[in-house]
Amino acid sequence: MTEAPQISAGRPQPLGSTVVDGGVNFSVFSEHATRVDLLLFDKCDDPQPSRTIHLHPDKHRSFHFWHCHVAGIGAGQVYAYRMDGPRDTKRTGARFDHRKVLLDPYARANINSRWNRTLAIGLQDNVETCMRSLVVDLDDYDWEGDQPLRTPMEDTVIYELHVRGLTASPTSRAAAPGTFSAVVEKIPHLKRLGVTAVELLPVFDFDETHVLRTGPDGTPLHNYWGYDPYGFFAPHTGYCTSPHLNTHIAEFRDMVKALHRAGIEVILDVVFNHTSEGNEFGPTISFRGQANEAYYHLWPQDRTHYMDFTGCGNAVNANHPFVAKFIIESLEYWVTEHHIDGFRFDLASELSRGDQGYEMAVPPVLWAIELSKVLAETKIIAEPWDGGGLYQVGRFPGKRWAQWNGPFRDDVRRFVRGDAGVVGDLAKRLGGSEDLFGPQKELPTNSVNFVTCHDGFT
Repeated sequence: MTEAPQISAGRPQPLGSTVVDGGVNFSVFSEHATRVDLLLFDKCDDPQPSRTIHLHPDKHRSFHFWHCHVAGIGAGQVYAYRMDGPRDTKRTGARFDHRKVLLDPYARANINSRWNRTLAIGLQDNVETCMRSLVVDLDDYDWEGDQPLRTPMEDTVIYELHVRGLTASPTSRAAAPGTFSAVVEKIPHLKRLGVTAVELLPVFDFDETHVLRTGPDGTPLHNYWGYDPYGFFAPHTGYCTSPHLNTHIAEFRDMVKALHRAGIEVILDVVFNHTSEGNEFGPTISFRGQANEAYYHLWPQDRTHYMDFTGCGNAVNANHPFVAKFIIESLEYWVTEHHIDGFRFDLASELSRGDQGYEMAVPPVLWAIELSKVLAETKIIAEPWDGGGLYQVGRFPGKRWAQWNGPFRDDVRRFVRGDAGVVGDLAKRLGGSEDLFGPQKELPTNSVNFVTCHDGFT
């Protein structure tokens, strides 16, 4: 950056980074921050920012949103944040730490080439090893008339697909194994299977270095499955062929467009129930350093500690007003900007928990999803349980939600195994599981019947 850019107040909405008015508008949420700095990097791999812009609260803050407009920059700009404020983990849960560099939660693309998870946990400054966000121009793409397919639920046959696993083996002979572009090469195979939709295991950006186990030789394993996201608006960097060239969006859209041309819908397996930041001993990547007390369920007796209904160290406080907004805007973004046909919600019952972790009769975020105009023709599918013992098969809040039918899986597998006395149970499942969905006056199409899935491997 050869000369200082012109900085103006900007606008609080939309959140994230937006190419507009000869520059970029930046906006981020933090209710309790007392200082927010915007870091601009000239290149993805630069160890230090070329410019740090201090957002003055009198000029660059509107209620809970910090914002500015930077003239003369555009798509491809690399950026991140620092925030400071109270650190009162026990009483309020606030965890501000100006030494930690933070991703934009609304970033449309990220880059992780210098990332070191360990250095995001300790007391040291981690600017040289932080992840960074990228500005994206969403209008720079030709969809060629593509639209979501709207296949009726009763005609839908779903194929669960892991982007990397589909083509990682050399036997796949893919040009770029394990990427979005390689999925396109396998469309003829998917057509031969007769499926009408692929359900992509998590493609939100996630930390591949977040592992809890080592291999037989003692080396750390990589996070293969992706069930620990940090980028809820960003395609996973590791599934792109050229992330340094800011190709995330185009590569993902090319895949969706090709699948639609083949008559195959795209459903995303989405993880809104927890994030990659883990428990109180985990790294500060984004949410924890911006609004920890809003994003997460914290124990009321000592808000240093995280409630965990997911088995992953934390649980997202989905019914906090801002977090609900965040989730809705993420879903609507994937539909409007990426033409996604549906979503399967991992551990969806966690999203029905209120601030203290109790089950809510009318969870605001689930009803907001059900009532969204943008999502009105989008398939919404719940895994209707969570890791904290909440089980809602047949009684998941809302009428539009289809639900993974766990009893169908169990009864069919028992029958195939040859267990005695299960013919009646099998008949109920093949007849539409009226015992589960009838009491709530739901339809057979509210049941997603499956026999096997990724569970047990993740």
